[in-house]
Parts: sequence; structure tokens; C-alpha cells
Amino acid sequence: MAKIPAIEIGEVKKVYKTGVEALKGVSLTVPAGEFMALLGPNGAGKSTLIGILSGLVNKTSGTISVNGVSIDVDHDKAKSFIGVVPQEFNFNWFEKVIDIVVNQAGYYGIPRKEALPRAEQLLKDLELWDKRFTASNQLSGGMKRRLMIARALIHEPKVLLLDEPTAGVDVELRRSMWTFLRELNNDGTTIILTTHYLEEAEQLCRRVAIIDQGAIIREGTVKDLLTNLSGVTLLVDTVEPIRQAELQLLRGYPIKKHDETTLEVRLQHGDTANDVLRKISSIGLGIVNIRNSGSRLEEVFLELTKK
Repeated sequence: MAKIPAIEIGEVKKVYKTGVEALKGVSLTVPAGEFMALLGPNGAGKSTLIGILSGLVNKTSGTISVNGVSIDVDHDKAKSFIGVVPQEFNFNWFEKVIDIVVNQAGYYGIPRKEALPRAEQLLKDLELWDKRFTASNQLSGGMKRRLMIARALIHEPKVLLLDEPTAGVDVELRRSMWTFLRELNNDGTTIILTTHYLEEAEQLCRRVAIIDQGAIIREGTVKDLLTNLSGVTLLVDTVEPIRQAELQLLRGYPIKKHDETTLEVRLQHGDTANDVLRKISSIGLGIVNIRNSGSRLEEVFLELTKK
């Protein structure tokens, strides 16, 4: 027997009172256990779709079911299957970390004696246990982001929605969050994330759906998406200044020196970032950061919309 999809979206439209059509008949099926990225530029409709899935925004028309339950037939049950991590921090600034997580469990009818050990495990997994009695306004930006994830997971949802989860997060913390999310997905949680960073989707996700101007314009595997692009550009920051001898070892690869501690990597048709980054590491150059040259995602959209 086939598994029930985690999310089924059928011809969902959203038209605001101003007449703005934010979603133009979006249809998307997300299998249970999938790790999917929802990509798109600002204003494409990503956050609107996440808002509808999480119950914060009302759709104009169309159908949505979560774990086989229609949000129109049994909204509360459908919503109970979902954990949401929005872009903006929206917890009580003066409430303690442990209380934020445990009190969230109460909204789902979870007794405190059950919520406490769950909260302890989550805070330990997310390296926040030592801060459990700290008011949230005393946390760093990265800690606040992890607290949002712990709060979203306290009721053990089947689906986790992450809206720009690593925005403003440094490289080291971003990678530790990636590790946590991979493990969570491996344990069976379906994860959908929105991101501006194609590199993040490439590292984490098996599939992507690209939304632009309220419509899905491409859906498929990350590998297929990258293979079909004619070229994208990354800037790779290195630990030490780049020497001429090291550049010689990179000859034949689409790499050139951008400045003393930065390489410019131009990925051509069929190239993958991982192959090139492994080559850079193999010659002894330590990588501290990978970033877009301009907007890598913008290059993706230019490539897709000109076809």
C-alpha cells in the first residue's frame, strides 16, 4: 500500500483584498519522509504558501491535506501534524527558554510531566540546555533560531516547515543546524524549507520546487536542477591567503582568484559544487565560507525564465 503523502496541495490560490494574486493555482505533492526546498525570490509566494500550510493565512481557493487530513474538514487535526519555524522571532522576550518550549506543548494538550523530558532532549540536541533558565532576550541570534526549532518540535510533528531557517546565522552554526536537520529527517520527519541559498538546498534537500510570481515553475531533484543550468557563480572564502602554487594545482577547474582570500567558482553545465569544493579542500586550502556572487538564485531564475 502506498504511503499517504505528507502534504498535498491542489490548485491553491491566494488573492488579497488589494487584488494582489500571491498564489496562482499552486499544486504540489510532498511524499512522507521527504526533505524538500521551496525556492524563490522575494515576493514569489513562498511565505504565503507556508502561511497557508501552517494556518496563519487563509487560502482563497484550492485544497490542502496534511497526512491525509484536509485542512477544510478537520483544521485542528491537520495543523497538529505540522511544526512551524517562521522567519521572525515570535516568542516572549522575557520568558525563560525551558518555559517557552514546555508551554508550547500545552497548546497541543501534552501534560507537563511529558513535555519536560521532551524539552530537555530537544534543548540538549540543539545545544541550548545550559541556557534553559535564561530569558530569551539574552540569547544570541543563532540561539534564538535554535529555540524556534525546539519549540516547533515539542509536539513531535510529522512535518516541519522552516521559513529561511539559517538567515543571519554564521557558517559554523549553519552547519551544526544542517546536521541536526539531516538527523531529524533520517528519523522520518518530513521537512520543507524555504531558502534564498541554492547551496543550502543542495546540501540538505533531495528535491526542490521553484516558485516565481505565485506559480511553481520547476520541480525536481536538486541534481537535475543544477545539471540543467548553464552556469552559476560562487565565492569561496579561504582560511589563508591563496598562493600562486595553489592556483596552479586548480588549473583545469572553473576557478579563479577573486582576492587574496577568496576564490571565484564558476559552475558550468553539468558541474556540481561538491566536486569543485572537494578539489579546493584536497590541495590544503581550508574553506571558511561559501557565498553567492550577487545572487546565485537570481541566476537560476534568469536561466529558467529565458527558456
